[in-house]
Amino acid sequence: MARRRFFVPEVRRGSAQLTGLDAEHLVRVLRVAPGQVYEISDNRNLYLAEIDLARKSVVSFRILEKLAAPTPAVHVALVVALFKFDRFEWLVEKATELGVSLIQPFAAARSDPGLAQASAKRLPRWQKVAVAASQQSRRAYLPTVQPWVRFAKVLEVDANVRLRLDENQDVPPILQHLPQNRTAADRVALLLGPEGGWTEEERQQAGAANWIPCSLGKTILRAETAAIAGLAIIQAAWAD
Repeated sequence: MARRRFFVPEVRRGSAQLTGLDAEHLVRVLRVAPGQVYEISDNRNLYLAEIDLARKSVVSFRILEKLAAPTPAVHVALVVALFKFDRFEWLVEKATELGVSLIQPFAAARSDPGLAQASAKRLPRWQKVAVAASQQSRRAYLPTVQPWVRFAKVLEVDANVRLRLDENQDVPPILQHLPQNRTAADRVALLLGPEGGWTEEERQQAGAANWIPCSLGKTILRAETAAIAGLAIIQAAWAD
């Protein structure tokens, strides 16, 4: 059975600590105790560590050895227009489980105008959700969940494969736009529009920035469903 994996703020002089609510969760809910061995990551390296102190306010780890961290099959950035926060939080969780490296929210022309400003207060919550999902899915590294930006800014995301999901059924399916010679060095960005759909101006701007329009089929999907379907296809393509 695979060991549980936890993320710690830092590893210093062969030890690491979790404090506050993170420590309380380990002690009260997971019932960790001194002598138990787990894997921990400081988001740079992966370690095998033994608990040497477990109290309500603090859990301390003693590093036993450094482990080899798995190499991601592909680096994926999910660039997604803001939508209702309960569903957006669910998307952060599932996208993390599906191995994204970056989640970049943005405000599109048809996004609810109040979501961008309100998202600043939600960002710490989304980042905590990403940590919990990373631990559950045994990731070695956390995804970066960024503050929202404007549409023109996200078009500059660094990627050698840029895919823009479009509800227009006339565009080719996503599978036709995945490169034949795929490697772990590839950087894929998946651009997802708002619930109200893209404007023609946004389509033109994305096209000028070399974003390739593609579809997920003939049905109209909710934003979070489209994101998960697209991410699953990408991860499966690079895993073969």
